Amino acid sequence: MSIAENLQEIKSSLGDCKLIAVSKTKPKEDLMEAYEAGQRALGENKVQELCDKAEDLPKDIEWHMIGHLQRNKVKYIAPFVHLIHSVDSVRLLKEINKQGKKIDRVIPVLLQMHIAEEESKFGLDEKELDELLSSDAFKEMEHIEVKGLMGMATFTDDEDKIRREFKSLKKTFDKISKQYNDDKLNLHELSMGMSGDYQIAIEEGSTMVRIGSKIFGERG
Repeated sequence: MSIAENLQEIKSSLGDCKLIAVSKTKPKEDLMEAYEAGQRALGENKVQELCDKAEDLPKDIEWHMIGHLQRNKVKYIAPFVHLIHSVDSVRLLKEINKQGKKIDRVIPVLLQMHIAEEESKFGLDEKELDELLSSDAFKEMEHIEVKGLMGMATFTDDEDKIRREFKSLKKTFDKISKQYNDDKLNLHELSMGMSGDYQIAIEEGSTMVRIGSKIFGERG
């Protein structure tokens, strides 16, 4: 099936959930095929690749930074990134705020939660999330807007385990939505679910799924 057909098939099963087409490692021709099929939200996990593609491709694409982000790279994407999904520390948040201030832009972000049992995954635990959101440092940041949370489930065939992890993230999301909503915290996005587990994620309340191989094929 073509990229356009894959997109159509996936979108038909998403309901109100937003699709981020994960275009990392894919050539620009593939991205243009997705664009021509109507897909505007694209996700990349490396800053250099994101910047290169953003320079060459249509300007109405929404670029989502979904990979681990180093503080020294924030300045390159700050002017145009649509949403940073992977904010996993106060230090990174401070840097995003600093770069936003330099260009007078409020940068939308998601806070990445560690919900998987794999140590290799990045993210905050619930205690760290609470500490961050109630900290004075956070309250003083005027150039970020926290739109919600992001999480990655354990890479496993155990669907019950995946469901439990997504459930726990949704529970945290609901809790902090009630506790913290204000101007800077506009909590309505829950980014969870990828090619292998997005259907479970949607059932558990995801508002945004990140799908790559099911659209573009396995990595070349």
